[in-house]
Amino acid sequence: MSDKKKKPQKLKARLPRGFGDRSAADIRATEEMVAKIKAVYENYGFDPVETPMFEYTDALGKFLPDSDRPNEGVFSLQDDDDQWMSLRYDLTAPLARHVAENFNDIQLPYRTYRAGYVFRNEKPGPGRFRQFMQFDADVVGAPGVQTDAEMCMMMADTMETLGIARGDYVIRVNNRKVLDGVLEAIGLGGEENAAQRLTVLRAIDKLDKFGVEGVKLLLGEGRKDESGDFTKGAGLDADQISTVLPLLEPMAGAVFFRDEVGVDGDEFWFGEMRATFDEPPKQQRTGVEGWLSNYKTIEGLRDRCRNLRNEKIDQALAELDHIEKIITSAGYGTKRIRIDPSVVRGLEYYTGPVYEAELTFDVTNEKGEKVVFGSVGGGGRYDGLVSRFMGQPVPATGFSIGVSRLMTALKNLGKLGATEIIEPVLVTVMDGDAEAMGRYQKMTQELRREGIRAEMYQGNWKKFGNQLKYADRRGCPIAIIQGGDERAEGVVQIKDLIEGKRLSGEIEDNAEWREARVAQKTVPEGDLVAEVRAMLAAQAEDRKRTG
Repeated sequence: MSDKKKKPQKLKARLPRGFGDRSAADIRATEEMVAKIKAVYENYGFDPVETPMFEYTDALGKFLPDSDRPNEGVFSLQDDDDQWMSLRYDLTAPLARHVAENFNDIQLPYRTYRAGYVFRNEKPGPGRFRQFMQFDADVVGAPGVQTDAEMCMMMADTMETLGIARGDYVIRVNNRKVLDGVLEAIGLGGEENAAQRLTVLRAIDKLDKFGVEGVKLLLGEGRKDESGDFTKGAGLDADQISTVLPLLEPMAGAVFFRDEVGVDGDEFWFGEMRATFDEPPKQQRTGVEGWLSNYKTIEGLRDRCRNLRNEKIDQALAELDHIEKIITSAGYGTKRIRIDPSVVRGLEYYTGPVYEAELTFDVTNEKGEKVVFGSVGGGGRYDGLVSRFMGQPVPATGFSIGVSRLMTALKNLGKLGATEIIEPVLVTVMDGDAEAMGRYQKMTQELRREGIRAEMYQGNWKKFGNQLKYADRRGCPIAIIQGGDERAEGVVQIKDLIEGKRLSGEIEDNAEWREARVAQKTVPEGDLVAEVRAMLAAQAEDRKRTG
């Protein structure tokens, strides 16, 4: 037997499924977007707060499974005293814990926003990650639906601040009490049916993805996708499904045309209908259209629930009517905020109004098909989430933006990532002794102090050609060169690498190149910063001129 030792195998570099690295361009685009969202939230009087990525598992909410190892849907581990902890599933449950733990120190209503990564232990797929960023805004301690109306307005303002044109987005609003009342009416009320209710909610939440027929399958026995994977359904019978499905169908009269609406003093007409404003939203044609559109939707919803009426459904319709009046009075018509009974949101903890920001323009998917971009965020009222810790009612409402998904949308519109990032000026190295290195570093620091992005070459300085190759691959706009001769004369060479690359195509041989000293000038050391600034400005002007 050979004593020869086996060669150790090289470790394979690989990403866990459902996770991804982020490039410098993506990070900068995210920061640009987040800064704009923050500006809107701050303008509405919200303040930031931050919670950790881990929470005790029982604090994350009743939508998590009750099992020996709670790892369905979340990533969990036990700490040193055997308590289960999980990476946060969203940013809402951690906020509820934070508010309850600091309740005596918090000024109510508590208006706060936060951004951070959340984690889902779910099957990854195209565009579906196990780690992604959310940006939330919440109000805790405000019971009235005027807060929900304001949230919807803030979502609309956020979309437009990000450059999404009116008509390319809509904030859709519903009330979970409608569906909760319907589910009670078909025998799914009570804590014992919580799991089945949640399956129903998640099925309906996939309406935009699978359509009415797909949701019908998920409400029943289940649905098989194109790959053959089967998703178990909610197990409703045919009568139960036929009661739920009409709520998802579009309401007649949900969209109105200008010539169908008239105003006469404090009256309006639509077709043969004539009525008086209880609280005139605005005596403008567009305000009337918005009011009528939502009015007809609410009336249609009331008609569909007529045979199922209970206290929850009555409350829901009254709250939707209140929200509609507020948003219309504030000048937000149905092009921006619209009542839509198909919005349910998939989590169990919502207790009242729910809303969703949807982008309505077409994009091309991975199959080359034109599809509507769809939802980029949503939220709603969750009056029971903080109360779990408190033993007393604590109303709350809020919404969450899916940062990665919204960033993709903005890139499709050309609204993000267009901010010009100039790569650093490269100070090259001709001598490797400590004294020379100190001089090169001094030049670099002088540029940085004046706000010019700069770096000193840190690789193998002995092959000067490699330094220029590095500058080319890095996209550096300028190279600073000082050898022994230049140092003796107290000068530096400044090489315009952008202009040099352009001119290099016009020079046929190396001798001509060396003789031309393309796009290069020699200046006194004391003029270094001023000359570099002038050269960068000239490059910027060229980019602007050439588009």
